[in-house]
Amino acid sequence: MSKLKAMLKASAEADKAKALLTLELLKNNAVGIGDHSTDDFYKNAEEALSKLCDANDRLETIEKYFGGEDTITYTTTTT
Repeated sequence: MSKLKAMLKASAEADKAKALLTLELLKNNAVGIGDHSTDDFYKNAEEALSKLCDANDRLETIEKYFGGEDTITYTTTTT
């Protein structure tokens, strides 16, 4: 695996882990939120979900364009 692919994958995996942990904490430890309002709770949940979706999209894109190779595969589509 190229260093570039490894770095991109590690970054996406770290963001995914952070998002999953945030969602787990919000789900299981809502009392730990303290003085946060309900709006803050929902905003934090939405941000974590967006981060999770983004990380998953990045991981899929890395696999699509890097695959098992160390070169980037370019694909074009015509309509």
